[in-house]
Amino acid sequence: PFLDAETRRAMGEQAVALAKAVGYFSAGTVEFIVDGARNFYFLEMNTRLQVEHPVTELVTGIDLVEQMIRVASGEKLSFGQDDVKLDGWAIESRLYAEDPYRNFLPSIGRLTRYRPPAEGRQHDGTVVRNDTGVFEGGEISMYYDPMIAKLCTWAPDRLTAIDAMGKALDDFEVDGIGHNLPFLSAVMDHDRFRSGNITTAFIAEEFPDGFSGVHPDAAAAKKLAAIAVLINQALQQRAVQISGTIGNHRRILARDWVVTLAGFEEAVTLETGSDGASVRFADGTRLSVASGWLPGQQHARFHVGGEVMGVKINLIGSAVRLRWRGMDVTARVRSPRVAELARLMPKKLPPDTSKMLLCPMPGVITSVSVKAGDAVEAGQTLATVEAMKMENVLKAERRGIVKHVTASQGQSLAVDELIMEFE
Repeated sequence: PFLDAETRRAMGEQAVALAKAVGYFSAGTVEFIVDGARNFYFLEMNTRLQVEHPVTELVTGIDLVEQMIRVASGEKLSFGQDDVKLDGWAIESRLYAEDPYRNFLPSIGRLTRYRPPAEGRQHDGTVVRNDTGVFEGGEISMYYDPMIAKLCTWAPDRLTAIDAMGKALDDFEVDGIGHNLPFLSAVMDHDRFRSGNITTAFIAEEFPDGFSGVHPDAAAAKKLAAIAVLINQALQQRAVQISGTIGNHRRILARDWVVTLAGFEEAVTLETGSDGASVRFADGTRLSVASGWLPGQQHARFHVGGEVMGVKINLIGSAVRLRWRGMDVTARVRSPRVAELARLMPKKLPPDTSKMLLCPMPGVITSVSVKAGDAVEAGQTLATVEAMKMENVLKAERRGIVKHVTASQGQSLAVDELIMEFE
């Protein structure tokens, strides 16, 4: 690893010296920044428990909160520095009520679904821990910090800890608000992140245009297509079993379908036999597919081509929304004839909002800097919105004249609500 034992020891000695100099006796964190030559520089000291403390607890086995309480009550530590051994690797993902598709702007609302992954030691020896204070049905308001939970995993080595985190994120169900789970999942699968060759500029360098989701490559698209076909088959089988139908006119389930998702379209055949089901694609490739998914379940594990995938499922009319590893696709499984007709359907264009200033997040208007009839220049401040302890200044993207202002100071707005319009 980049941070070697000698640098770690030198940093620890400096941290202890600082704590002694100010007479500090409790858990605390001294932060340093390290350059490429392992020179380190003091940043700040946090005289409290840190958000990252579960990582320390997982690799040392020491309950920091317990030790803080014991020290505060006058006890001495029952161990010395030489007794503290680092075991394995731990990683923490902060689940935030921030929408990565809107440049991580705050998102509020009710948690219509909040189901973390199972905690504790897993069957493969890794550990999952989730520190949180929210619950399903609870409200995420605009008045507090947007952090929802701290999801942590431990494993003997770094890559295994990252893989465990990827699986845990796949199993974490959150609906009702915008959140950064897709982004966290994308980072876990990012080649540079996995290599460890990263700096504090990782996000700026790897996502310079913001995060727009993970587009499935050909292999991932086929896996998701196979899952969509299996889900469609389960729905078709349920429809066939509806009571009250004419007995001698039972519908025969088709084997041939056309799957479309994320720009991918391919004719497939669902083949079933004594050894299970498989999906055959037009290019001749096959993927075995199996799951215990039942209609109504919003999360399930699928065995696809030998890989176990934890996928979130939502039925949207005749389509299936699938979320996995930062991908969020809407799959449609149609008969060949219906697919042929669907290609002829006109595409609905989004409304033109180029002359409108819309509220980018739920929040309170703290100021409106222009009025109707004002000429504005590019970069000029138009309004300020406050949400989740952050003040967001909205500026003009180009020159224009304000036609009318609909929002006023002190008004609470929902996301995409109109603030003002331009001529």
